[in-house]
Amino acid sequence: MNGNIGLLTHSAAALGYLLLSLLLIAQWRVRPLGPALLAATAATVLWAATVAIGTLYPYPPITLINFVELARDAAWLFFMLQLLGFQSSGNVFTWLGRRWLPTFLVAVIVASLILALRPLATPLSISTIDASDAALMLWLSVAIVGLLLVEQIYRNASSGERWGVKFLCLSLGALFAYDFFMYAEALLFRQLDAQLWQARGIVSTLSLPWLVIAISRNSNWRMDVHVSRHVVFHTVTLMGAGLYLLCMAVIGYFIKYLGGNWGGVLQVSFLSGSAVLLVTLLFSGTLRARLRVWLSKHFFSYRYDYRVEWLRFTESLAALEDVPAGIIQTTATITQSPGGLLFHRSSTGPLTELANWELDIPDSPTLEAVPQWIANSGWVIDLDEWRRSPGLYGELELPEWLKEHPHIWLVVPLFFQDELEGLLMLARTDLKTNVNWEDRDLLKTAGRQSAALLAQQRASLAVVESRQFDAFNRLSAYVIHDLKNILAQQSLMVSNAQKHRDNPAFVDDMISTVENSVNRMQRLMDQMRSGMRNAEPEVISLTKLLEQVVGSRHASTPQATLEATDNSDVFADRERLATVFSHIIQNAQEATPDNGTVDVKVSCSETSAIVSVSDTGSGMSEAFIRNRLFKPFESTKGLTGMGIGAFESREYIRQLGGDITVSSQPGIGSCFSVMLPLADEAQLVADKSESCEPDTPPTTSGVAH
Repeated sequence: MNGNIGLLTHSAAALGYLLLSLLLIAQWRVRPLGPALLAATAATVLWAATVAIGTLYPYPPITLINFVELARDAAWLFFMLQLLGFQSSGNVFTWLGRRWLPTFLVAVIVASLILALRPLATPLSISTIDASDAALMLWLSVAIVGLLLVEQIYRNASSGERWGVKFLCLSLGALFAYDFFMYAEALLFRQLDAQLWQARGIVSTLSLPWLVIAISRNSNWRMDVHVSRHVVFHTVTLMGAGLYLLCMAVIGYFIKYLGGNWGGVLQVSFLSGSAVLLVTLLFSGTLRARLRVWLSKHFFSYRYDYRVEWLRFTESLAALEDVPAGIIQTTATITQSPGGLLFHRSSTGPLTELANWELDIPDSPTLEAVPQWIANSGWVIDLDEWRRSPGLYGELELPEWLKEHPHIWLVVPLFFQDELEGLLMLARTDLKTNVNWEDRDLLKTAGRQSAALLAQQRASLAVVESRQFDAFNRLSAYVIHDLKNILAQQSLMVSNAQKHRDNPAFVDDMISTVENSVNRMQRLMDQMRSGMRNAEPEVISLTKLLEQVVGSRHASTPQATLEATDNSDVFADRERLATVFSHIIQNAQEATPDNGTVDVKVSCSETSAIVSVSDTGSGMSEAFIRNRLFKPFESTKGLTGMGIGAFESREYIRQLGGDITVSSQPGIGSCFSVMLPLADEAQLVADKSESCEPDTPPTTSGVAH
């Protein structure tokens, strides 16, 4: 016999069933029919490998081949008997499958075993086997029993179960039908046909994909194997293209043969046209989409590859720039819809149109009672189904424009935290004619993800608006704070005028105070007109600045004293830094009785200057310092205080690269320590943050008194 062809065909079968057996072992699950299935596939591997190796010898080991073939047939028959018993549990056929068929099977196997041992000592080739009638009839009996069991499995399956077993029946039916044909032909001619024998490997290999599909469809005897839809799609495409080219080549041959003198030209023309048609079909998006749908419906347990769909959907949403339009297009790819319409919940409550993709609709479309009905039911509305069977949707009333729209097909709810965030309407596609539970579940899941994205976008916009209002409110508070302190100075001057109006020193001080107030008001107006820009910082003598601040507070008691051992320079806005120290000294004076003390001291290190303002006033608790002192809009002065002085003081000092620390004991006093970097260090800090905007809006004239 020609060993090359037999070696290739049976080696392919052995390799295919070996991979299937390894998958069954690697992904083993305790299932009722798992062991029998694994035994059958392993026996098929053993049979195919034995026949393939036997083709290498001039006298193949016929007895060994008979044994392994007997083992293969017995394993598949045993698997089918177990499947029948499991499938038909509870009816009359259960007794038949457990009693009569096993007995018949044992008789056939025993007789076949006796015949298999007969040529033990006689080396024979396939072409010279003495195929006795008895031996061939026994092999025919095994094939007939196999076909009988295949027929019974399909017959006893319910209409729903046939979806899972039909490919098993095709696979095993092909094996046993081929054996029946081969042995019947041998019985007729008293000799096995060598070519039919060699082709058994091809039949076994071609029937393997049917077996894999059947295994994947039956949870009671399948392994958890994943067949990539992309691989199946491209494989089917290549197989179809190959068959197409083969058919065209055959037709082209006959055209050349029958075409006479024009045969060659006609053949080339026909093959060229066929190639153009094939390329056109392969690049047709509609045809590819229809092929994917057909493969999903007929070769897989579920219509969608959920892992691929979910990864694609989430990645598409994450990359969106225009969120509303992107949600429509991303969801539309699930159903291959050519257009869509998105409604969302507005701030006033009702759903309004947010985005439109390739759909013609009336201006300002209304949804009437549709949102409430969907919020209560959570359904995906199929308008085609609603038109056919409106009773399925109960009391649902659609607006006229939606009823009459020729293209809108599905209405998908967008739920976020059990609240209806919006509705997505998808246009009808020619690729899908019905909507099943898979479509509805996937669309509702995609709708929830889209609703979360819409809610996140709305929340982000609300945060931006809130920050804008917050900045405006803070600016207003700072302006009012400055005006309040200027007004306090003017009020103090007016109250003292009756007593000291004849005192030249008081008049001079009053003029100086009014001038200072006018200058501050002018700076406030200039800053507001120029967009609240901060004044340019400069190098300032800290000691001289503190002398001016302490001097401006001499009218208040107890008067502050200044002790400066070093004349340090800092880099800051003179007005803002002066108001920081003025605020701290003012608070110390207000918290200290007239017979107390307020001391201001300046000390320096290599890189920073430290200004400490200590008093013998009422002091503060640790909890107050930690939780309230630097919190904006918290004040201990009742209605007369704004509660932003300490907060703004610390924020400005931190902008300069320094900090404010506080130590205090109730009943003893407090000490505010202001650390500022010296001019060189401060310049480095300013250079690094020159292009950075502070989180809080810039102040007006700084911290007012």
